[in-house]
Amino acid sequence: MVEGGIAKPDKTEFSECWKTTWKTPYIMRLSLSAGIGGLLFGYDTGVISGALLYIREDFQQVEKKTWLQEVIVSMAVAGAIFGAAFGGWINDRFGRKPSILVADILFFVGAIVMALAPAPWMIIIGRIFVGLGVGMASMTAPLYISEASPARIRGALVSTNGLLITGGQFLSYLINLAFTHAPGTWRWMLGVAGLPAVVQFFFMLSLPESPRWLYRRNKVEEARSILEKIYPANEVESELIALRNSIEAEKADEQAIGDNFIAKMKGALSNVVVRRGLYAGVTVQVAQQFSGINTVMYYSPTIVQFAGFASNKTALALSLVTSGLNAVGSIVSMAFVDRYGRRRMMIVSMFGIISCLVILSIVFFQAAGHAPKISQLESTHFATNATCPSFLSASNPTSWNCMSCLKAECAFCANGANEYSPGACLAKTSDLETLCHGQHRTWFKDGCPSKFGFLAVVFLGLYIISYSPGMGTVPWIVNSEIYPLKYRGIGGGIAAVFNWVCNLIVSLTFLTLTKALGSSGTFLLFAGYCVIGLVFIYWFVPETKGLQFEEVEKMLKSGYKPLAFKTKSTRGENQSA
Repeated sequence: MVEGGIAKPDKTEFSECWKTTWKTPYIMRLSLSAGIGGLLFGYDTGVISGALLYIREDFQQVEKKTWLQEVIVSMAVAGAIFGAAFGGWINDRFGRKPSILVADILFFVGAIVMALAPAPWMIIIGRIFVGLGVGMASMTAPLYISEASPARIRGALVSTNGLLITGGQFLSYLINLAFTHAPGTWRWMLGVAGLPAVVQFFFMLSLPESPRWLYRRNKVEEARSILEKIYPANEVESELIALRNSIEAEKADEQAIGDNFIAKMKGALSNVVVRRGLYAGVTVQVAQQFSGINTVMYYSPTIVQFAGFASNKTALALSLVTSGLNAVGSIVSMAFVDRYGRRRMMIVSMFGIISCLVILSIVFFQAAGHAPKISQLESTHFATNATCPSFLSASNPTSWNCMSCLKAECAFCANGANEYSPGACLAKTSDLETLCHGQHRTWFKDGCPSKFGFLAVVFLGLYIISYSPGMGTVPWIVNSEIYPLKYRGIGGGIAAVFNWVCNLIVSLTFLTLTKALGSSGTFLLFAGYCVIGLVFIYWFVPETKGLQFEEVEKMLKSGYKPLAFKTKSTRGENQSA
């Protein structure tokens, strides 16, 4: 998730939300209509994980070129970086509603382009369009919901956008599974996203602009008419006064620090409180991405195939579990983040993530070491010219196993009697794959048959359970609290850019890393990044649970140090405070 993040509602806010929306259904209609953008965000970032399996089957150049697979996946992220910046300008200049409508057009065009793509380059163009929509929706949907919601239930309603994002990812895995046997497979998977975009477009046409944006443009009566639909009659005037005071304060801040981007950046970076806030805010966003989460969300079925599950359908079904756990983790976070604190939840989460990544590294290492051997007899069983050329020219072919075969850009046709017995190492062609399946054997081209495969899926699930309630949602909460009010937009924006850029780096290099280091080495590398991230979180990120914004600002001004590194006098001052 990007700028806007997740608000931190409490239990009373949720119960109040149900009461208020039951009495005023217009509020829920408004929030859910805007929240479809979150659903599309989740769907379009998650659907590629399954679609990629079938794109590789249809286009040989994608199958053979790892970098092309990475580009197809990561271009949506690249588009989102520019979409967020472009969306910010449209939000300020033309309003929240036009920004959502433009995002819907981009989603729809991108979905159609991908569904009809005759070549990989067209899929990439479609992914860029979708990415632009993702970037715009990621910041506009929560902004629109927050500005058009009653203050007392704002956090709960904005949280529905976060749930719709993880829900959209889960839905994408369900859709992927549903179309595994349909003609056109990946075209349907990618094209379906056009439907909710059309639905949201027409819903939004009947909804108003944000009252805050209207008031800022001196359209006071229009803002009033919208507030009258949202608030009880006796609260409208007080809300208008609160809105006026908030906007006047915002304009005063702009006059003090400048209203252009460069002036705001200079003001932010010259302020010691903002700089220390950025140390914390950027740390948690970078640590979130380098925990490797989006390698799992974007490549989950591929990782399951690395673990030895050759069937596309099986890989998608098992990946559905990880996506479901991610959605559940978001709900768990909302229930516990105000009870146990942001810092503690992130540190516990990182310990769990590191443990799971190290164990996954060991599991994949053992799986590679115990891969089935290559049989000379089995390999020549299909005819000499079918055998992997590298195997035929190897100086010591008896030492080869399935993993050696895959590293040589060939495929493993499992033994018909027992897939863990020695099998054939064959050239990776579609004709030989058909021949292998025709003899009731399993064709492995991404991972090897392994008795450790089930363990890999279990610890992948535990990794998600460790990640989602802590590092999944808390970094966004920290970034909503850590900056002084007048710099909150620019501070959150800088941290969000770091999040997207790191997301792009990780998604653009994952398959290349697995090819160079193996699955085991790649997961161990991410575990190493997480150890560094844990150290930085421990040192730079303060606890903000239960603190007023002024208290957070005061703490950062005096300089934050972990409790273990404070002097006795400082501890005493903090305790008395």
